[in-house]
Formats: sequence, structure tokens, C-alpha cells
Amino acid sequence: MTRFGLLLTSNSFASQSLASALLFAKTAVNHGYCIDHIFLYQDAVCSAAQHIDLPADEPDLSAELAQFCQQHNIALLFCVTAAEKRGVVSDKLDAREGYTSAGLAEFAMRQSNIDKLVQF
Repeated sequence: MTRFGLLLTSNSFASQSLASALLFAKTAVNHGYCIDHIFLYQDAVCSAAQHIDLPADEPDLSAELAQFCQQHNIALLFCVTAAEKRGVVSDKLDAREGYTSAGLAEFAMRQSNIDKLVQF
């Protein structure tokens, strides 16, 4: 069975990257594949922001991703350095529930657990 890792780098509010990654993850799990982790880097860390107020008619894909990852025991990680640079987390700001801060070293170490890395 193929084990995947997903890497998101684009801001989910400016692109379809989060929606595409979520669809890929759901499809992969439904077909019996394993997803080891989802790592948010660069502008994708904005999805981990707790203080985003979306319009009522927009789906909260960040919350949906967190719920999906919890349901399927998939590590949902974001680069803490990139998040701090963008004001997503700080001493006074926590990340959204379900998102775990990590460094690039942890991301690199997790690559030994997967067969394929897919970037969105």
C-alpha cells in the first residue's frame, strides 16, 4: 500500500490548493491508501490561523481538513517559523484546533515514512 505525504505551500484563501489537497486525501483514503501527514509551509500556514472570520456562504475548509485528519489519524502539521513570520501564531495567538506546529526538521524526518510526496 502506498503511503503519501502532502505538502501545501499556497495560501488557501487565494488558490484552490486546500480544496484540492482535501479532495485528494479523501479519495486516497477511500481507495485504501495511507496518508502519513499533511504539512503546511510558506503561505499555506494561513490555514492554521484561528482568527480567520469567513463569510457565512464560504465553506471552512481549514476546519474540514482538521476534522478529516483527526478522524483518520493523519498528522496535520504547519511550519511554526513560517506561521510566526505571517502572524498566524505568536505568544498570544494559538493555532486552530487540530493543527500542530512543527519544524522543517520534523517534516524532513517524516519523508522516510512515505513512498510519495504530493505538493499542492
